Amino acid sequence: MFGKTKNEENKKGLFNRSLVKLLAAAFVLSSFAIIIVNNRDCAEKQKELDALEERISAYELENADIQRILDSDDLSPYMERIAVEERGYAYPDERRFYDKSRD
Repeated sequence: MFGKTKNEENKKGLFNRSLVKLLAAAFVLSSFAIIIVNNRDCAEKQKELDALEERISAYELENADIQRILDSDDLSPYMERIAVEERGYAYPDERRFYDKSRD
C-alpha cells in the first residue's frame, strides 16, 4: 500500500531490463553479421583485383611487343602475322586443310 513492490517496478515502463538485453543481443548479432559480410565482400574484391592485375600485366606485355614492332622501321612481319593469324589470310601458294569430321 505504501510502496511499490520490486516486481511491479520491473514490469512497469517501456525499457525494462529484458528489453534492453534483447536489443543489445540483436545489435551484437547484427554487428557480427555485417562484419562477416564485409569480410566476404573484401575477399571477392581482392580476387577481382588479382584478376585485373593479371590482365594488366598481359596487356603490358602485348603493348611492349607492339611498341617494339612499331619502333622498328619494317612493319611487314607484323602485318603478315596479323593477316595470317587473326584475319585468316593465306599465302597464294599455301594450301590449308580443315578437319570437318569433328563437326
